[in-house]
Amino acid sequence: MSGEYANMTHFVTDEDAVTVLATKSYPDRALKVAAFTDGVQRLALNMATNTPHEPFFSPFFNGMAKATAEQEDQLQGLLVKFLGSQPVNERTDDDKTLALALWRA
Repeated sequence: MSGEYANMTHFVTDEDAVTVLATKSYPDRALKVAAFTDGVQRLALNMATNTPHEPFFSPFFNGMAKATAEQEDQLQGLLVKFLGSQPVNERTDDDKTLALALWRA
């Protein structure tokens, strides 16, 4: 969703949030979930189709799926390092927040 101006943000706490918030329901349990700020948007989305860019997300979810309990503590630091890396910073100068969740059976 884009606002009237570049980097315009709509918050779920805004009075008109119900009229501008886009939602979609899925009948099945989500196995992989990602939430991100607009600084990550051009890396994470196929902008033409407004769909997830699988090559961006695959390494994260594969790493999370394979991580042992001992390695899970390292994942946050690796994500911070990635988001602060030169290749990422060359593609965006905006804030970069990425939250990922993976359902493990």
